[in-house]
Amino acid sequence: MNDYAGQHEVISENMTSNITVELARYVQELKQERKSYFHDGRKAQQHIEICWKQLESSKRRFERDCKEADRAQQYFEKMDADINVTKADVEKARQQAQVRHQMAEDSKADYSSILQKFNHEQHEYYHTHIPNIFQKIQEMEERRIVRIGESMKTYAEVDRQVIPIIGKCLDEIVKAAESIDQKNDSQLVIEAYKSGFEPPGDIEFEDYTQPMKRTVSDNSLSNSREGKSELKFGGKSKGKLWPFIKKNKGATPEDFSNLPPEQRRKKLQQKVDELNKEIQKEMDQRDAITKMKDVYLKNPQMGDPASLDHKLAEVSQNIEKLRLEAQKFEAWLAEVEGRLPARSEQGRRQSGMFDAQNPATVNSCAQDRESSPDGSYTEEQSQEGEVKVLATDFDDEFDEEEPLPAIGTCKALYTFEGQNEGTVSVVEGETLYVIEEDKGDGWTRIRRNEDEEGYVPTSYVEVYLDKNAKGAKTYI
Repeated sequence: MNDYAGQHEVISENMTSNITVELARYVQELKQERKSYFHDGRKAQQHIEICWKQLESSKRRFERDCKEADRAQQYFEKMDADINVTKADVEKARQQAQVRHQMAEDSKADYSSILQKFNHEQHEYYHTHIPNIFQKIQEMEERRIVRIGESMKTYAEVDRQVIPIIGKCLDEIVKAAESIDQKNDSQLVIEAYKSGFEPPGDIEFEDYTQPMKRTVSDNSLSNSREGKSELKFGGKSKGKLWPFIKKNKGATPEDFSNLPPEQRRKKLQQKVDELNKEIQKEMDQRDAITKMKDVYLKNPQMGDPASLDHKLAEVSQNIEKLRLEAQKFEAWLAEVEGRLPARSEQGRRQSGMFDAQNPATVNSCAQDRESSPDGSYTEEQSQEGEVKVLATDFDDEFDEEEPLPAIGTCKALYTFEGQNEGTVSVVEGETLYVIEEDKGDGWTRIRRNEDEEGYVPTSYVEVYLDKNAKGAKTYI
């Protein structure tokens, strides 16, 4: 199934790199080209509109000058026919008429010239410029169609390359389905969910002439008490004769004592693992606050170190509480593992390490459990010794620190002089390895070579994280 899914991922990656990315870039180019063609069309349209406005203006001027010339000619003829008008006034009217006629002729010539120019521009607009623009847009669309067809062919080739592999994957899936062993699978389920209870022992013959006796196995499901071993056949028995009886509803005990031994061990182991993860998380937070406090001590202008004391004390208190809680559950886990009759190597895990280091404690827990009439006991005597051993084991897990792997690279934006302890000097433009991101304190841990590493201000570098690096994430 993983190989089958992987081939589809190959198809997706090839489509993204060879088709989607290329088409996206090509679409942007087409948008720019189309925009330029529309710009040329608007420019040509604006030019023909300007020519039309010039033609209309010259036409109105020619019409106005002609009307003025006619009025001047009529005025001259009127003055020339009037015998009471002086010769000077007649001459003045004649000159005025000649001027108006000349202006009309000039306007006529100008109108004729502009009209010829507009007709030429209009012919060029409708028969040359606009057709060329449309032709270019058509060619662009044809290229787009061809490119889409090529992309479809590319997809078909990519899909065709992985079809044989997908066929093999499907054959393997069929083969895996045919090789299913239902008996083995059911046995695995039984091993995972077995209760760990032992069947009760045989009931001895009871001689009513003698006090009743009954042998009960150490892990019997009966809750009989010392001094109260008499069997009750008539009334309700408080003891559970088999684990399939319906359980009483109520709050789950903290130590999961209501569960069968095997299930209880798994629950306790899960709880211990969760507590250890929370402890590690709190310790990382404490280290980050301590580091920030050291930076504030060395660089007071960056912040007040005393402001972090309350947070540091709170985190330390949480760590102590979680450790005590983990030790309590580990003690219960040791009790359960010491009392189980048989366990597989896989089920021993942490309890095997605990038994090897402190077998006396486990045995004492088991003995106390067996001697207790109701299957419960008080672990006050053995608790102290178990706490000490577990605390030591827990602390040893964090003593050895392996070199951190590089999770990316960074480029120095500015020059930084690392004068304080734990810092590294960098030069503008220098490329270094990132081994620990900024955890909120304003510092990034970097490495120049195998022997030189330290912290630089996060604002002084530009970080490029490797997406495949485990735990790579950005703190803002």
